[in-house]
Amino acid sequence: MPSIDVSATASLRQRALRAGSWNLVSQVASQLMRLGGNLLMARLLVPEMFGVMVIANTVSVLLHLLSDVGLRQNIVQSPRGDDPDFLDTAWTVQIIRGFVLFVLTLLLAVAAWFAQLADLWPADATYAEPVLPWVLAATGLSAVIWGFQSTKIDVAVRTFQQKRVVLVDLASQVVGLVVMLVLGYLTRSVWALVIAGLVSALAWTLLGHTVLEGPHNRLHWERSALNELIVFGRWILLSSMVGVLAMYGDRIWFGASMTTAQLGVYSIAVLILGAVQTALMKVFGAVALPAFSEAARANDKERLKALYHRFRLLVDLLVLFVCGGFLTASPLLIGWLYDDRYREAGPMLAILSLSFLTLRYTLAHQVWIALGLTKYQAIDNIIRLVSLWGLLPLLLALGGVDWAIWGVALHTLPTLVLIVYVNCKLDIFSLKRELMVLPMLLVGALCGALLTAFCNWL
Repeated sequence: MPSIDVSATASLRQRALRAGSWNLVSQVASQLMRLGGNLLMARLLVPEMFGVMVIANTVSVLLHLLSDVGLRQNIVQSPRGDDPDFLDTAWTVQIIRGFVLFVLTLLLAVAAWFAQLADLWPADATYAEPVLPWVLAATGLSAVIWGFQSTKIDVAVRTFQQKRVVLVDLASQVVGLVVMLVLGYLTRSVWALVIAGLVSALAWTLLGHTVLEGPHNRLHWERSALNELIVFGRWILLSSMVGVLAMYGDRIWFGASMTTAQLGVYSIAVLILGAVQTALMKVFGAVALPAFSEAARANDKERLKALYHRFRLLVDLLVLFVCGGFLTASPLLIGWLYDDRYREAGPMLAILSLSFLTLRYTLAHQVWIALGLTKYQAIDNIIRLVSLWGLLPLLLALGGVDWAIWGVALHTLPTLVLIVYVNCKLDIFSLKRELMVLPMLLVGALCGALLTAFCNWL
């Protein structure tokens, strides 16, 4: 069967810049909508409702990543990534996975209900909220919806055709935002957040099939394509399984050690930090992986090395500046955006922003994936998992939640040993480059301190 025509006459640099600009537009608009919606909903709902959604969303993401075999990364990276038979096989696997995740979510919801009946949790713990099992069951429907998402999206990312992907993404978010605000105003209930998420997922899936160019997906099962998906995805699966426990381990532990209101306040700090981190990494990642993969498929090591250093310079300067700004201006930011019920999110956000120091090194993961070295990403996530799950119970026992938040912020530091080791093997590590960008952290901190002082003076 003939492949999809994804040829492009423009140079890699031009296509990367064009894709990056569209991703930048997408992320700025997306995070503004997300933050704006959160600000409005924070005035309509009590913090406890956000605490319940933290647990529900954590369970949803946990299940998704615990079963992630890297279908999208494989389509972007594989020489067969434009072959309809390969894409349809990946789509069929994706649908099966969606239904399996839905069943698992229902089982967890039933388990949560029985745990509440048995009084396994303290009465004020988030896990003891009566509405939690029902919210879990409802959010599980999103797995089925996402399972039908079109592979046209993945092909568009592979070939730097970002414009329509961005428009589909923004349109689905607008639909979800409108539903959330209307239902939030009418019901003042956590169900406004649940239903809005499902509607947004449905809009994204439908638009992906109808708006983007390319052949329609169909159920198909090709053994050679499946074998490639398995070989590539086994390390991605291991990486995702341990990575998600490291990424969301804080919420798992805090669900039992924080009240629902405290977890709701913590979720505000995580939301703001996550919005910035996600926007930065998606902008760079959506451009970096296709660019690195193209250089890797051409076996051009020098070109790959040059691309990595260019991306790293941009990432380092921006991320370190943002990190410094959050360190000194987080309380001011929370005071601007939220009322006094969420005041404690300011110091939490300042501490959590230290995670930016190691976040910038995740760009190396894109190089590893492009070269097919996914085992190193799995090892990286294992280190994160061991570090977080070793630190949190210890810090909770010694100093409570206040100490544990420091553990959340700094638990990724041990991964630097692996990153330096692997990057040295690939000849993409430069100590000089690592040191020369560090002053940008001080520049960001100074700007944040001056802004805080100026606002306090006013």
